[in-house]
Formats: sequence, structure tokens, C-alpha cells
Amino acid sequence: MNTKSNEKGSFVFKTNINCGGCVAKITPFLDATDGIETWTVDTENRDKILSVACNGISKNEIIDTVQKAGFKIEALD
Repeated sequence: MNTKSNEKGSFVFKTNINCGGCVAKITPFLDATDGIETWTVDTENRDKILSVACNGISKNEIIDTVQKAGFKIEALD
């Protein structure tokens, strides 16, 4: 089953990516994932919000990528 979408969009997640070291650890995983155009983590926010602008990737694929990197993630939208 193909879960990819051809639509551009954005997703917001609550994570435990809470410092610069964590951001450095997740960067190669997110940067190497097809369909992710840009992403940011607000480590100042209590919920450590990961915002992803994407094109052709599903919310579940982003969740899988972050979990493979060793972090917790929960969709907020």
C-alpha cells in the first residue's frame, strides 16, 4: 500500500528532541528522508515541537523516521 501523498503540506509533532545534541542526532535522519523539504525543532517549547514542511511523505513515515533515530514523537494535528 502506497501511503505517500503528492500534496505539499506540513505536520507538527510533540517530541523529546530537547537540545542541540539531539537536533544534531536527528538531522541526518530527517535530511536524508525523501519528501521532507524543511524542518525545525522548537527546543524552547515545553513540548519540543517538531515542524515539518513536506511534499510526498506521510505523517506516519515521519514518525517512523524520528523513532528510528531513537526519539519519541507524537502527532499534534
